[in-house]
Amino acid sequence: MTTRLRYVAQINPLTRRFDRLAENDMVPFLPMENVWPGARLDLSQVRPKSAVAVGYTRFQSGDIVVPKITPTFEASRSVLIPALPNGVGAGTTELHVVRPGPEIEPRYLLYIFHSHNFLKRGEAEMYGVAGQKRVPDELIRDWPLDLPSIEEQGRIADFLDAETARIDQIAATQRAAKKVLLERRAAVVFCAVTGSSHQDRIPSTLAWVDNLPSNWKAVRLSHVARMGSGHTPSRNKPEWWIDCTIPWITTGEVSQMRSDRLEVITETREKISRIGLANSSAEVHPKGTVVLCRTAASAGYSAVMGRDMATSQDIATWTCGPELDPFFLLWCLRAMRTDLLQRLATGSTHKTIYMPDLQALRIPLPSVDQQRHIVSTIRSSNAAIDSAIDVIDRQLALLFERRQALITSAVTGQIEVTTAQGPTQPSGVST
Repeated sequence: MTTRLRYVAQINPLTRRFDRLAENDMVPFLPMENVWPGARLDLSQVRPKSAVAVGYTRFQSGDIVVPKITPTFEASRSVLIPALPNGVGAGTTELHVVRPGPEIEPRYLLYIFHSHNFLKRGEAEMYGVAGQKRVPDELIRDWPLDLPSIEEQGRIADFLDAETARIDQIAATQRAAKKVLLERRAAVVFCAVTGSSHQDRIPSTLAWVDNLPSNWKAVRLSHVARMGSGHTPSRNKPEWWIDCTIPWITTGEVSQMRSDRLEVITETREKISRIGLANSSAEVHPKGTVVLCRTAASAGYSAVMGRDMATSQDIATWTCGPELDPFFLLWCLRAMRTDLLQRLATGSTHKTIYMPDLQALRIPLPSVDQQRHIVSTIRSSNAAIDSAIDVIDRQLALLFERRQALITSAVTGQIEVTTAQGPTQPSGVST
């Protein structure tokens, strides 16, 4: 049967059973970060009906939710909603809801949403500005379907359930291995900057480590580095934003820092002008200055300036004196990140590490030669671990491609799925 999706499924339908709940009845809530296919779907958050009655997407058991926003859509994170306690749930407004009718098997339809054809067409038709692009309703409503019988849809879904489960298990094992490597990476850094290989140790005066080598000092960071920050020239003065040539570090640079692989920042998304600098509290910090983002989701991430740069007020800076190697400080700050966020960051929604708390920071201080040796040791260890992580990432990408190719082949009839003999593989699709 050849048709359009809107004729065999309801698109963004009303969920009338939601209205029948009492105001204090609890319903599962699905934020975008919890939208994951299969066993990774997280519906553990619950909210009272009254809290999600207005301004949220509603769905019910058996619906399929399709993320409409980049990059979640491209990551193929459409999910089939399982049985829910009250039969209904709510979630982010960035979800399309599709309610399959009797002519289409829900699992089969979900696999169509995971197919290469659907995802690539969706990417091509997204609208909006970069980083906030969305898939239009019309793409889903008018999606063309060449539907086999409901029995055949079920057989295809059964086959794909089994095959994708096998692929997903392999991917889960790889992700677990990657997690172990990342934990190992962090542990090596922490042990290196706290001198764990030294046997002769004394109790530490630092809040984030119990003991240190007896021949190391523990000092207030402000005693060995000049602390600073930055500012944003007024956006109400357009003339201050002409001929911008001075690199300007803001929270926008944190995307470069999140993996902790990059040590040095040389390029920034924005720049400021000389006149803007002169009419604000911003200053140009010298190459080698260490920066730490202290606000919101970017708090705790750090790097070293690879050239003279300015910063916004969201960034704390330290220009190191002769007793402190900037890269040793960088790895200390990265080792301290958990402590910085848990002990010093305040605020319920947007966490902030305030400057007086940063002024009181204390760090271990071995000799400069020891500091440089520690940095070299960290880099050598990280290079080996990062190489192993890169291999895993390539394998995960190949598994994702394999999964999509298998799904696409099955739902477009390129492979014949039978319960007796199994699938006949087409050219280019391996088992």
